[in-house]
Amino acid sequence: MASITLTNIIKRYGSGSTANQVIYGVSAEIADGEFIVIVGPSGCGKSTLLRMVAGLEDISGGTIAIGGKVVNGIDPAQRDIAMVFQNYALYPHMNVFGNMAYGLKIAKVPLDEIKTRVDKVARILELSHLLERKPKELSGGQRQRVAMGRAIVRQPQVFLFDEPLSNLDAMLRVQTRLEIQKLHRELGITSLFVTHDQIEAMTLAQRMMVMNAGRMEQFGTPEEVYHRPATTFVASFIGSPPMNLLKNATGVNTGTKAGHILGIRPEHLDIGTGGWQAVVESVEMLGAERLLYCRLGDEQLVVRTEESTAAPALGQTIGLLPRAGRVHHFDAANGMRISD
Repeated sequence: MASITLTNIIKRYGSGSTANQVIYGVSAEIADGEFIVIVGPSGCGKSTLLRMVAGLEDISGGTIAIGGKVVNGIDPAQRDIAMVFQNYALYPHMNVFGNMAYGLKIAKVPLDEIKTRVDKVARILELSHLLERKPKELSGGQRQRVAMGRAIVRQPQVFLFDEPLSNLDAMLRVQTRLEIQKLHRELGITSLFVTHDQIEAMTLAQRMMVMNAGRMEQFGTPEEVYHRPATTFVASFIGSPPMNLLKNATGVNTGTKAGHILGIRPEHLDIGTGGWQAVVESVEMLGAERLLYCRLGDEQLVVRTEESTAAPALGQTIGLLPRAGRVHHFDAANGMRISD
């Protein structure tokens, strides 16, 4: 196991005035044994950053250190990392045992040790009864567990996961997330996990790195990122539905100053007789909760209520009371959080 240090990481494709820069000075200290999730929309640079840690992409600037050793010029095979991809990348002609054992055979690990390692990991991943099957005989979830098992048996310093759950259906994604959490608790290996899914990020991360257009917008625990977003991008990307961001609620007294954006989570608005007067335009029933889509001045906002709360009629005007200490303010010029 090892720490990872990213120092002013830059990535460009091409050179000179026509160079396309895709990563802009990312720096982060990742502790030994930490589980870090890199999250952001498609094209934000999260997989490129992961591939630079793996050595699959050249670094245009900055340094990457694993276990205190700078690895910029070191081949991927010498970095003592294991990577799990979204497409499983299993050998179709090999059975489960063969796929899991392949890397160890290439490394000339003794056969008895290979069997011991594979059998142990197969028990952890509940694959023992599938060791003789070929990939085509497995479900998507089972194939992904084999891919993870192949990485685990190598006993690397670092695990790198590149959107490993994106090909699974919703139920399997939940199940596999639980398995990944359990594995990390048992193995404690430093892990970087890339995803565009904020639910995966919030549930798996000890800390999360939120990326946007090649820049790291925030690096913190899920609680910090959710409750104190550093920018309007983070506020709008993390959370479902996202934070309400009121920029120009004409004719409505929101208590904001010129040049500020007011933010508030849907669950931090209570319905009452006073407060902001909003018109209900739509109601979504989501089982244990309802989402009210309301018009406040010239902007829309979302209110989350319990299912037990009576739903207002469409077109009804309701009072919305922001909870104390739950209102956020951002600079309208740059989107950065204003300290409170």
